[in-house]
Amino acid sequence: MLADVLSTLPRPAEGRIALDIGAGTGRDAAWLGELGYQVVAAEPAAGMRRFAAERHGDAGIRWVDDALPGLERTHALGLSFDLVLLSAVWQHVGPADRTRAFRKISTLMKPGGTLIMTLRNGPAPTGMEMHPTSTTEVEGLARSYGLEVLRVSRSADQGGRPEVIWDVMAMRMPDDGTGALPLVRGIVLSDGKSSTYKLALLRAVTRVAEYAPAAATPAPDGRDAVEVPLGLVALNWIRMYLPLVRGGFPQAPGNRGTVGLSFAKDGFEALLARNAAQADLRVGATFDAEGALAVMSAISHAADTIAKMPANFTRYPNGGAPVFGVTKARPGRTVSTILDLETLRGWGLLEIPGHLWRAMSRFSSWIDPMLVAEWSRLTRSYGDRMGLEVGPGAVEGALAWIEPGRTTTFGRDLVRKLIEQGKSVRCVWTAERLRIRGYDVDHCLPWAVWPCGDLWNLMPAQPRINRHEKRDRLPSAAAMRGARASIIGWWEMAYLENEALRSRFLREAASALPVAGETSAAAVYDALDWRRLRLRQDQQVPEWTPSTTSRASVIAE
Repeated sequence: MLADVLSTLPRPAEGRIALDIGAGTGRDAAWLGELGYQVVAAEPAAGMRRFAAERHGDAGIRWVDDALPGLERTHALGLSFDLVLLSAVWQHVGPADRTRAFRKISTLMKPGGTLIMTLRNGPAPTGMEMHPTSTTEVEGLARSYGLEVLRVSRSADQGGRPEVIWDVMAMRMPDDGTGALPLVRGIVLSDGKSSTYKLALLRAVTRVAEYAPAAATPAPDGRDAVEVPLGLVALNWIRMYLPLVRGGFPQAPGNRGTVGLSFAKDGFEALLARNAAQADLRVGATFDAEGALAVMSAISHAADTIAKMPANFTRYPNGGAPVFGVTKARPGRTVSTILDLETLRGWGLLEIPGHLWRAMSRFSSWIDPMLVAEWSRLTRSYGDRMGLEVGPGAVEGALAWIEPGRTTTFGRDLVRKLIEQGKSVRCVWTAERLRIRGYDVDHCLPWAVWPCGDLWNLMPAQPRINRHEKRDRLPSAAAMRGARASIIGWWEMAYLENEALRSRFLREAASALPVAGETSAAAVYDALDWRRLRLRQDQQVPEWTPSTTSRASVIAE
């Protein structure tokens, strides 16, 4: 049946990701895997998933408990797909749910991605509810969401039922079809900016999408939007403005220093006085009591400014509605010395339209330089009006996004301590037992492409693997599968069994990985693998798989 549209499938399949919605027993998912696709299979029936996993256990299929019309768990992964397949599924989606379902499907597709649907025509089996389907309906939905219909064909039922006929449709997303990138460009490049606040809001949200995507949760009522902690957006806001204010760069006409900046009150000034480092203002950071008071006060004033000004005045073209929605809250009176996501939600939520969030997640490498360039231009224009010379590259330098420095010292000290205690610490990639005289700590997701020194990303490794084989490459799907037990074992021994480190490990994982509230090492591993797949997709990072020689060198106990 799919032979009629085989030529429309994205090729070559290697390196591309396919989504099989309503995958059932995994027959089509396994076929896509044989073609070379990396396959994600969404199936709500636990029995079907178990059967499929047993039958196709070696196919490398990633299974997700999910279903139309919402596909919430699939969307939460942050992936976009080169190929989406719905085979014998659409007749089970009620007519009232089909517009939403199609929108959800289309927003999962990459630009240039292909959607294949098979539509069942004929009476439903006795005792089973099915809904009529038509190519006309699907073509209308495709037009509404920017998809191009490539091919429509009709096929007889493979089961030999003469009363059942199938329509097979192939559609393509010619571009992102959402208008998100033109919207961002319009906001960035519009002349109607009385300060840098709109740019700061866009960049603060883009940084959340890039560095803390797990902070986003789906908006209620099935709307195509996400909600992120307003406190986290305000924290990023403070991170950006501290070096700018410290450097005396004007952020509005007539501004210099904190004068005229509505958010720069006592808390912000206290951070300036403490010479707070930008890299210290991040999710998971801890502070002494005085520092915590300053940070919470600064976040409160920044959140108020964001809600009243840029979130209110950043609007769709031609005087439309606000792009962002804000639900304000008042944080509790208890001063938290740890900046975790729960604390940052205490200031309320910022709602971001789904198409804009996906664009920020997938195209941050394009959006962020554009924001920085315009921010620098605007700052220089304010300086010119004031007779203040702003040197070339000065604002760009102040806007550099600084993460904690690359270091594995903590991980190395922990490995040494465990070895001295007689624990069996092994290279996660080869399972070789490590000795005090020779071991490395590797960033599983390489620092060069995603600078993250969180505990979950630090892995004990043989020096020859870390320095000469893996280096700055991303572990392949095969490498991750082979290392799964070793990675989980390392986390449990090093962090989860250590009361002092367990909460930090889980807090850092919850911020950066799609763990969805789970706290087991297995859940964190699965979330890490999803993040690895997204890095591979977004940045096309070269992959690494351990050599046969490396695997063969495992030392037997």
